[in-house]
Amino acid sequence: MTVNHITALEGHLNDILDLMEVGIFLSDRQGTTLRVNKAYESLTGIARERLEGFNVLDLQKQGIFNKVLNPVIVKTGKPATAVQEFGRGEKTLHLQSYPIFGSRGEVCFVVTFARDVTTIRSLQSQIDKQARLIQQYQARVETMLGSHKKIDGVFSSPPMQMLLTTMMRIAATDVTVLLLGETGTGKDVLARIIHASSPRKDSVFIKVDCSSISEQLIESELFGYVKGAFTGASAQGKAGYFESADGGTLFLDEIGELPLPMQSRLLRVLQDQEIMRVGSSKAQKVDVRIIAATNRDLSADIEAGKFRQDLFYRLDVAKLIMPPLRERLEDIPLLTKHFLDKYNAKYNKSVVLSQKALKALSYYSWPGNVRELQNIIQHIVITHDNVMVEPSSLPGRLRECLADKEDFSEPEEVTPALPETPTSLKEVMEGIEAELLAKAVQHYGSFNKTAQMFQINRSTLFRKLKRSRAYGSCVGDEDCL
Repeated sequence: MTVNHITALEGHLNDILDLMEVGIFLSDRQGTTLRVNKAYESLTGIARERLEGFNVLDLQKQGIFNKVLNPVIVKTGKPATAVQEFGRGEKTLHLQSYPIFGSRGEVCFVVTFARDVTTIRSLQSQIDKQARLIQQYQARVETMLGSHKKIDGVFSSPPMQMLLTTMMRIAATDVTVLLLGETGTGKDVLARIIHASSPRKDSVFIKVDCSSISEQLIESELFGYVKGAFTGASAQGKAGYFESADGGTLFLDEIGELPLPMQSRLLRVLQDQEIMRVGSSKAQKVDVRIIAATNRDLSADIEAGKFRQDLFYRLDVAKLIMPPLRERLEDIPLLTKHFLDKYNAKYNKSVVLSQKALKALSYYSWPGNVRELQNIIQHIVITHDNVMVEPSSLPGRLRECLADKEDFSEPEEVTPALPETPTSLKEVMEGIEAELLAKAVQHYGSFNKTAQMFQINRSTLFRKLKRSRAYGSCVGDEDCL
């Protein structure tokens, strides 16, 4: 190619660039804009006269560009990409910049290709929005299904049905709720059901155990603190539980353990719907629904000066009292099944409770309530391998309460009578064996069960029972049982 050809080609460079549909922006290593084609003008809405001859860094200072790739490419010698918006976000361009090297390997020019991705970005934004909505709806559905499963699956006793009916009416409002009841009755579960059934179900639910936070930290944990509020405070400050729960539900568990000064602060928050961070003089509004719970006798604590009466009245807008498990025995079979299913799945087991073992659970007083039942079922599943658990395999404290129950009394000991006439030892042992099997049949209530327990087949069992006085006349006949 001759010099004349090169000169002629250079003269038509702008025409060539303008024929290209992709936007092109050419600059030198110093960042001075050399060429801009028509497609770039059209994409950005900026005339080339405002760009050519100007440095990209100056254009950035003027607010024309919010991102500049030229310095990066000159420094690294590697291509780079970026997304840039024009026209107040109305147009989004995808930029791809490449270095052009000189004879000594240095970057001489930077060429940038610009493509319109406004539609793609808009579609992606819509997709992301729809994905978030789907996640929200899915979470809502799962929460609702989970709540109903809890209600229908484990609460069937009249006391709980009455409580749940009242609870659903309360949940639909925004009033403060006070949950009372013994330890382990399920106040935590009930609080979550209230939230899941309330207008705030799509917002956050935060549980705070008031008994687990030290008195020195509880104020900053509840209300947050500002920068430099105290020694060791975060340089950025910290939001408290009330701020974090804004728009949602704050569950204050064990509120009876709250120190008196914090009770006063909490009362003001409930009255004014405002909080003030530690170290701050500025109050801020919060929109939080309070659910409080305790196992303490707050009336007695008020008399003893341990709990503020005015705070109690502020909390006691809607009171729900969780009955202890001993007062709702009808829930035990469903709760037991619920926990068996849970832990069998967790530990890959197939443990079941016999009808007698299930009945035995109703004789126990359950001082630890539902939590104690849950722990016992977990222990049973862990310590047994795919068997039917009988009352004799229940924990000791449960077996002790069965000692005076006739239906759970142990079978009588088989005491062999001494022979009055010469008899072979074999015959004596066969007779003892037969009497033992006969009592076992009476105890287990089934020939099949007895054969299973002694690991023999039915025909062997019937043959041995023929030597028993109780079954000698009717072995083989299930109706004799």
